[in-house]
Amino acid sequence: MKPIALFIAWGSVVAAQSSPQLIYTKSFPGSVPAYVAISLDQDGAATYAETKSDDDIENLRLEREVTSAMFDLAAKLDHFKKPLESGLKVANMGAKTFRWENGPETSQATFNYSQDENARVLLDWFERITESERAYLELDRTTKHDRLGVHQAMLQIVSLWENKRLVGTAQMLPLLDRVANNEAFINMARERASWVAAAIRARAKSE
Repeated sequence: MKPIALFIAWGSVVAAQSSPQLIYTKSFPGSVPAYVAISLDQDGAATYAETKSDDDIENLRLEREVTSAMFDLAAKLDHFKKPLESGLKVANMGAKTFRWENGPETSQATFNYSQDENARVLLDWFERITESERAYLELDRTTKHDRLGVHQAMLQIVSLWENKRLVGTAQMLPLLDRVANNEAFINMARERASWVAAAIRARAKSE
């Protein structure tokens, strides 16, 4: 497989994949983050990065229903074999690429804005992953370098959970437990961490 320039940083990661895989990139210089790359296997294993360096890749696992929904949407979009760009004169919202890989089979579509509802829903799932991973990384950073910032990081995680936008929650449990049980953090942050962890575990038991 010869990875195209947009995905060159992922060559060593995805080249050996034999099972179906979704890959998403967004390049939007000047925004935060300016670049995002997400890969997702059919078993829910995923990677997230904000640079094109292999050293920047974070591993996570998505919930079964999230993974299933995203792969179903990819199928409805004919695995990106058709253009998704609307062609409308709209503001630049970043170059977004959906890519499908299944052994030797590859296809992709790049767009700024799409009117296809399935594409918009799939994009929203990738945005949820981005929001969740950034919130997780910020909480991890603050626990190590900014104890006073832990409370604000927890407020963001609570907001994502309450708005049903928090995904890949299994990886968050050890960190949430660490915050909840560490008296070095303020009580409000610890209480919120305990509440979110309990909510994640309760949902997992009900599935």
